[in-house]
Amino acid sequence: MTRFVLGIRLLSLQKETPMKISKIMTRNVRTLQPERSIREAATLMADIDSGALLINEGDRLIGMITDRDIAVRAVAAGLDGSTPVRQVMSSDVRYCFDDEDIEHVAANMADIKLRRLPVLNREKRLVGIVSLGNIASGHSRMANDTVLRGVTSAN
Repeated sequence: MTRFVLGIRLLSLQKETPMKISKIMTRNVRTLQPERSIREAATLMADIDSGALLINEGDRLIGMITDRDIAVRAVAAGLDGSTPVRQVMSSDVRYCFDDEDIEHVAANMADIKLRRLPVLNREKRLVGIVSLGNIASGHSRMANDTVLRGVTSAN
């Protein structure tokens, strides 16, 4: 809204509605059960061109496994491809909710130095995943700058 006062053009500083994670997240996330092998996990990662898989037991999210987990916790430790995912996955899963603002989630990702987060609805059911790529394409320069600064400083 534009107003004129004494011949001076004034722009209204109306707040824009912040964009929600549900608008930029990846939906239809592929998951794996914890008893499946790390070979199956790696194959699925290759098939879907992803470096991470969410691990579920029934309808409950119980972990995440990354290509790095397989390399460091399995291969480097001498475990074979039949090793169950449960043995090398990360069980401390951080997540966000689908109705959270992008800037808030980006700041959280930067603080905890994570490149991706599972997205849950308020009933705590998996509805998607948000990654650096999603944030970068979300048209929020502030969120993009925040998350990139945080995760690129990760050790």
